[in-house]
Amino acid sequence: MRFATGRFSPRDRTSPSLGQLGPLEVRLARSAAEVRKAQNIRYRVFYEEMAAIPDINVLATRRDMDSYDPICDHLLVLDHEAPPKAFRRKKPQIVGTYRLLRQEIADMNGGFYTAGEYDIQPMIDRHPNLKFLELGRSCVLKPYRNKRTVELLWHGAWSYVLMHGIDVMIGCASLEGTDPDRLATPLSFLYHNCLAPEEWRVNALPERHTEMNRIPKEAVDARAALHELPPLIKGYLRLGAFVGDGAVVDHQFNTTDVIIVLPVSGISSRYINYYGADASRHAS
Repeated sequence: MRFATGRFSPRDRTSPSLGQLGPLEVRLARSAAEVRKAQNIRYRVFYEEMAAIPDINVLATRRDMDSYDPICDHLLVLDHEAPPKAFRRKKPQIVGTYRLLRQEIADMNGGFYTAGEYDIQPMIDRHPNLKFLELGRSCVLKPYRNKRTVELLWHGAWSYVLMHGIDVMIGCASLEGTDPDRLATPLSFLYHNCLAPEEWRVNALPERHTEMNRIPKEAVDARAALHELPPLIKGYLRLGAFVGDGAVVDHQFNTTDVIIVLPVSGISSRYINYYGADASRHAS
């Protein structure tokens, strides 16, 4: 059961910048209006570009939204040099977003979004002294899908992790399409090479479980698999993430999901050194 009211109430209307790279800035949303704009970005990417199926409310508002939005923090990438819309003054435009849900907030509001697809509670129970963070709804407008924007999103997420003393990041990541046989190569690659050890193992809910082990390990073309994996998943893997056992087909969003588990203690030192142990690389 969820207890969110549906009304976004930002916890800090003056949240500081979490990084800047040229005209791009990353920070948390400061108002309900900014969250609505982030939801519109999500609509444009998920529904107009990726052909997700909207319900009547999403279609009417042209915003991707659900009951988790009011309890989450919303990480934004803004372009300070975006050309203004017709007859409007120039102001920063939101071009990318990431949704963040801390464990203590989830626990007070019915749990994590991920629990609708994966049985995550046993893993959480195995680590009672660790703080979990769920990341989701990541998207960037097509003209901004480049290294600079993605790097700022990661920088903002890393700053947030440090700010709140997070120990483990989790979340569903998506491959486009709902036919697991067409995704056999990347799914099998993930199963054979990136499956979480028992300590961090998460299983898809039995009624939603789709087998990932579709091709024998020796028959998987690793190069083809990496080519087919979305940049977000490859980014997680480079950081040191694991995947859970079982994919989940999401017909509404026209995707096949896998769960990502990333203990902060296991993040590659190369990336910690790159972004800075204090997230100082792109500090503004």
